[in-house]
Amino acid sequence: MNLSSQLHETAKASTTKIAYHFMGKSSTYAELDGAITKFASGLEKLGVKQGDHIALLLGNSPHFVIGLYGALRLGATVIPVNPIYTADEIGYILNNGDVKVVVGLDLMIPLAEKVHTMLPKVSHYIICETEQNGLAQPGVEGLSVYPKMKSFTDVVASGELSFQGPELQDDDTAIILYTSGTTGKPKGAMLTHKNLYSNASDVGTYLKMNDDDRVITTLPMFHVFCLTVALNAPLLKGATLLIAPKFSPKDIFHLAKEYKATVFAGVPTMYNFLFQYPEGSPEDLSSLRLCISGGAAMPVALLENFEKKFDVLISEGYGLSEASPVTCFNPLDRPRKAGSIGPSIVNVENRVVNELGEEVPVGEVGELIVRGPNVMKGYYKMPEETEASIKDGWLHTGDMARMDEEGYFYIVDRKKDMIIVGGYNVYPREVEEVIYNHPDVVEVAVLGVPDLNQGEAVQAYVVSKRADLTEKEMISYCKEHLAKYKVPSSVVFLEELPKNTTGKILRRALKTQVAQTVGN
Repeated sequence: MNLSSQLHETAKASTTKIAYHFMGKSSTYAELDGAITKFASGLEKLGVKQGDHIALLLGNSPHFVIGLYGALRLGATVIPVNPIYTADEIGYILNNGDVKVVVGLDLMIPLAEKVHTMLPKVSHYIICETEQNGLAQPGVEGLSVYPKMKSFTDVVASGELSFQGPELQDDDTAIILYTSGTTGKPKGAMLTHKNLYSNASDVGTYLKMNDDDRVITTLPMFHVFCLTVALNAPLLKGATLLIAPKFSPKDIFHLAKEYKATVFAGVPTMYNFLFQYPEGSPEDLSSLRLCISGGAAMPVALLENFEKKFDVLISEGYGLSEASPVTCFNPLDRPRKAGSIGPSIVNVENRVVNELGEEVPVGEVGELIVRGPNVMKGYYKMPEETEASIKDGWLHTGDMARMDEEGYFYIVDRKKDMIIVGGYNVYPREVEEVIYNHPDVVEVAVLGVPDLNQGEAVQAYVVSKRADLTEKEMISYCKEHLAKYKVPSSVVFLEELPKNTTGKILRRALKTQVAQTVGN
């Protein structure tokens, strides 16, 4: 069984069951399944074959769901991409990922025009029309990329309901998720049909999801947290998605109240905004049976204050792209431990080991490693990185953790130097690579600093050749080459960066400096 075939079975058994609500419109499982089948058929008519790579540059919408499941039904491999990435970032992923088809909003047309000459492997751009724009807008026909453009609506309309896709194997690559890498370039984690199905099924079972649930889907669908917990798992269990195109406290309270939502999944930043929203009423969230938090550690005070105000349980979990992503969750049938990521979910093993790979005693700190049907098959076109990450079937997370006597895990420290901005991972090296390209920069080091709204913010320490180089100029430069959440919120100019005797920059010394600055 796989995600697409299970959705087809659900549609046959519950034809009139509502699959999703989106901006005042609804779709039954039968209608959604039909659109998925026709999109898969339409792709085949465009020459897309099993194993081809299809990128989705989409926000939260039915287009994403149909595009994802339609491509999977055809046996294609899906590469979800953050649509707010810059042309450079998107271009790298599309090239490295050998993408043949790009599915995106019509707002992507100017971007496609800018980068399509650098993407010779892309044969089709499938455009999802919005009310503001469309393929028929004046001047689009004259663009040099126009011959490769197709309308999403037309592709679906060209498909046939009688289409039957190929037989999919458990080990076939279903999705490639690009994660920020410590080398400065993203790595593509290859997740198989078995990886995705097993994790969605196990998470849904663990969190007691069922066909009566109505799940608020406001986390970005291109992000693995949403993909499994707020999209695949609910659909696998026959639940209803309440799709929010973007996160807004006002909209979430309205959505929850109007449709009597039962499950909400978000990152700590979202919970903070909901808690602080002055017009947010506990009555609006009274139908919720469960809130799910991940992406970053939630402050215990926020967790407790939110639960007290809205009288709802928050279950914190842990995951990473390479594990599809969930490995741990606080249980619903046993005590929840604030500050913990919970015990291992069903069918997944977590261990804490030392540098020799030996399990450490209860309570001691070591590296968290994971094994299970959810662990990726490897990084795309990166055999050495794969071998370094997966050893004897165990995925080495790089996160430092400890386990208590009841099997609950606690993350002690995140991956070395990683910054989490509003639930998104930012690796300093990636930002440093961009800043180093500025002609006036001599040296740079990037760190995470506390931020009340986002949890952490990016801060850059720069040594410049020019005495008059300004913070505003540096930030403006970064905005041209980095996604918004990766751009430094502040830049500190120094005469030199602290180093050890070998010339290595001492990040700890900078962190101490940051801590002292915050303390003062």
